[in-house]
Amino acid sequence: MKDRKLIGMKSHDCHVLMTHMIPIAIRGVLPENVRHTITKLCLFFNNIHSKVIDVEQLDKWQKDIYVTLCELEMYFPPSFFDIMVHLISHIIQEIKACGPVFLRYMYPFERYMSVLKGYVRNRHRPEGNIIEGYTSEEVIELCQGYVEGLDSVGIPKIRHSGRLDGHARVSFKTFSPSHEDLHDAHLVVLKHMTCLAPYVKEHMQMLRLTHPGKDDIWYIKTQNKELSKWMKRKVRETDVDEAVKRLGQGPDFIVDTYQGYDINGYTFYTRDQDKKSAVQNSGVTIIASTTEFNRQRCDTLIKIAKDSYSGVIEEIWDLDYHGFNIPLFKCKWVNDRTGVQVDKYGFTLVDLATHGYKSEPFIMARHVSQVFYVKDPSKPRYHIVLQGKRRIFGVHNVVNEDEYDHFDDLPPFSVDTEPVNYDNFMHTTNLRDDINGVYVDEE
Repeated sequence: MKDRKLIGMKSHDCHVLMTHMIPIAIRGVLPENVRHTITKLCLFFNNIHSKVIDVEQLDKWQKDIYVTLCELEMYFPPSFFDIMVHLISHIIQEIKACGPVFLRYMYPFERYMSVLKGYVRNRHRPEGNIIEGYTSEEVIELCQGYVEGLDSVGIPKIRHSGRLDGHARVSFKTFSPSHEDLHDAHLVVLKHMTCLAPYVKEHMQMLRLTHPGKDDIWYIKTQNKELSKWMKRKVRETDVDEAVKRLGQGPDFIVDTYQGYDINGYTFYTRDQDKKSAVQNSGVTIIASTTEFNRQRCDTLIKIAKDSYSGVIEEIWDLDYHGFNIPLFKCKWVNDRTGVQVDKYGFTLVDLATHGYKSEPFIMARHVSQVFYVKDPSKPRYHIVLQGKRRIFGVHNVVNEDEYDHFDDLPPFSVDTEPVNYDNFMHTTNLRDDINGVYVDEE
């Protein structure tokens, strides 16, 4: 901190800084045109490292990076530009010839070099130590394949392995919630379980037949009040599956709670647990589909919109249905109307002090994704939302393509790559004046 330098960084550290941290760190500390150019450069690296690349976008990225490099020459001295900066212009041709960049990362090999260096015991003979250690591990691995109940001695077992369906981690407690909270949590389970979808749909149709002419909001509120009671009567009347019967009877009045939970390849903490930790794991987001109907004719569908909701976890519940458990998160949601903004760079800004949707705090744990909130340097009131990256474990458990798509990582930001007005550049203190530039307008 004394010299204000970053020392000892690996290539992956530089990659994370370029694609995530720098666009946030420079917000509000540089002139707008300089900040815009640097952010475009960071976006370029973010785009080329995507798991899925649209081939039709490559030519546009190539053109944009040429413009970005020219703009960098307007602001930075010649000593800034070396062969590494020039090589950026050749990355697109490399992608066209060799495929996506993430398939050719050097990070795994660099990490494995650390493993090989760990075999060295005698620095006078490092090569012999590495060969002996490597062959010994290979022999042990081969022998372990014929012995049951032994763990591998090579690559350590990933801690998320086998935890996609849920695994409690920290601070187990039990308590008796209020009747209203338990009813709200149980209602969320009833409305989101696949096996109960036909019954929930039947209940909604019955309400529309018995109370015609009401608007869609009235039907939803009425269903929320009566669905639990209707399900109990329905279970007694018909011969249904055992799981449906358990769900219809409701959960145990004693609820298990935790401060940490592993599910979907993420580790989630409550907000109170986050305060005790050096990492942030309490941020969540969910993309919900909202169905809008015509107010005059309630049966006329207008559109189905997908909205993103962000919040923090306050409590983690594990409802016991006497045969299986269902984890839920009780969250404090950000008010989308007053506490969410999207700036021109595509950053999503949220005001965590706002509190919206107080009547719907619960959400199924398997439906949420993890996000991180970084304080905005230019607007201290707001936090920037960054998507959490989940590694793909147990892909064989994925039942359809839509669920597999949830594993895709999303870029943290986007930026308008069109060049800004160059007429205003002459008034900036960052513009170089030792050369005469030539402006080329494309027809």
